[in-house]
Amino acid sequence: MLIRFVYDFSSMAKRRDFLFGSAAATAAAAAVLHPSKTKAQTNREEMIALQEGFVGQYQGGVYLLPATDETVQWGWFNNAEPPRARIQSGDTVIMETMMASQNQVLPGVSIEEITRLRVDHPGRGPHTITGPIFVEGAEPGDVLKVKINRIVPRTYGCNWNLPGELGLGQFPQLFPEPQAKHFFLDMARGKTEFLPGIELPVRPFPGILGVARAESGQYSTVPPGPFGGNMDCREMVAGTTVYIPVFVEGALLWSGDSHAVQGNGEINLTAVESAFNELNLTVEVIKNKPLTWPRIESDTHWMTVGYDRDMNTAIRIMEEETVKFLAEWKGMNSSDARRYMNTYGDFRVAEVVNQLKGVYCMLPKTDGPAMAPLPMMDTRTDFVTHAVNADAMEAMNQAALALIERIQDEKGLAALDAYSLASLALDARIGRLDSGAYHVHCLMPKSTWVA
Repeated sequence: MLIRFVYDFSSMAKRRDFLFGSAAATAAAAAVLHPSKTKAQTNREEMIALQEGFVGQYQGGVYLLPATDETVQWGWFNNAEPPRARIQSGDTVIMETMMASQNQVLPGVSIEEITRLRVDHPGRGPHTITGPIFVEGAEPGDVLKVKINRIVPRTYGCNWNLPGELGLGQFPQLFPEPQAKHFFLDMARGKTEFLPGIELPVRPFPGILGVARAESGQYSTVPPGPFGGNMDCREMVAGTTVYIPVFVEGALLWSGDSHAVQGNGEINLTAVESAFNELNLTVEVIKNKPLTWPRIESDTHWMTVGYDRDMNTAIRIMEEETVKFLAEWKGMNSSDARRYMNTYGDFRVAEVVNQLKGVYCMLPKTDGPAMAPLPMMDTRTDFVTHAVNADAMEAMNQAALALIERIQDEKGLAALDAYSLASLALDARIGRLDSGAYHVHCLMPKSTWVA
């Protein structure tokens, strides 16, 4: 049963009353809809807050969680946030999300205003997150299985870099001027125009999808972690399933930082930052499933991840997660798993600008040929640059900068446009992990240029 709501947006007070009502009214409605349920007693402050009222407890297993001033937070996670919806394992939530900085980064906003929003709010992330959602029965030691059924973005977005006093992005000294680029998303064609003659495929995914971490208190939405959060993994499109370890009762699920287009690395700081009119998720609790980091499943691949301030360490985490996964999936010992990983694994960079660097390994679900060697020079379909270094981040920097310089020179792009385009279209891959040094290959599809 699909629940449809109609809001009177002319009155914030009316909307607040409709969403939350009084505690008594909420309790009465819950009693009518679920007469057999009684509220469990608890001493935890966040659980007490939950019992004061929440949005979305209806029969039928499908819930709408709108993005309003009452259901979103800007830049901070906090376990003490009262849940904005309460669902059962197996239910579906249709979420809305907002643009960055609580819907203040809208079409036409200036780079000066975007900069001010960060400078005036130190420590706070730019992301607007919807939630949290309390999942009945989820407990520490469980896993939340989140199937991404459908994503409908708004028809616009923005990409920006913030060097200068903020020093954000991967190369703030080399690209010292800030810039904001606004985009129209042509959803009928699945494309957005970067510049005349340059188009990018629209491939929306949630940059943030995560649960509450074990530690109480307020924490920034910027760094990801074992709880998920700001993973910025562009493989998390509709049709994929994300498995996230649970650290607190009810899991407390959030999403935001809604991306329409992103390259591997997100090197200038941002993707095409948008918002979702619909993020359709089916959420299931898997009991007693030890998991240390999120995993991702698509129709064709399993994916393991690693995040750390040091990219070498992030890669080692990814390796260990892959070895553990192969032991579960195929019953392999450590040495066999490492050989398998280096034969069939496709290693990619998720992001390098969220304080923690992120990488992931894609393993095909079906047996096939070994992973082909990554290209060292241009192919028929891609511009290619390559660098090797004992420091994976240094290799990434060298290869990414070489590609930026190439598209500047060969395609006549301005420096900031080349930097922005790399943030949105770069395909950054890591070579085999048994060579003693890290090989990073940066690819840019030639099909990006349509004229």
